[in-house]
Amino acid sequence: QVQLVESGGGSVQAGGSLRLSCAASGYTYSSYCMGWFRQAPGKGREGVAAIDSDGSTTYADSVKGRFTISQDNAKNTLYLQMNSLKPEDTAMYYCAATRSVPWYRRLREDEYNYWGQGTQVTVSS
Repeated sequence: QVQLVESGGGSVQAGGSLRLSCAASGYTYSSYCMGWFRQAPGKGREGVAAIDSDGSTTYADSVKGRFTISQDNAKNTLYLQMNSLKPEDTAMYYCAATRSVPWYRRLREDEYNYWGQGTQVTVSS
């Protein structure tokens, strides 16, 4: 079955960097759209970035220019490089997968079928 396992979270100071990874298995990775989502305490889950099977990417305005999504199809692994981190980036980060999604809906959580368990990112000021 589809399995997504995130890693790479941790605690950093504002201005620091982290790289999240998501190891995927159980399906043809390269044919899916992959996304990163996050959920802060007391808030709903929001889309952060997504990358489709053709390599095209979508970012939330709040992370543009600071976060970069990428993937290694040979390793079935999704990445999120996070630079210039801010305290408001503190959240549980999840990776997700879906077979097909229109580009304008890539950051909608209801478009994704498979989810990882999450990895915590904490940014202190």
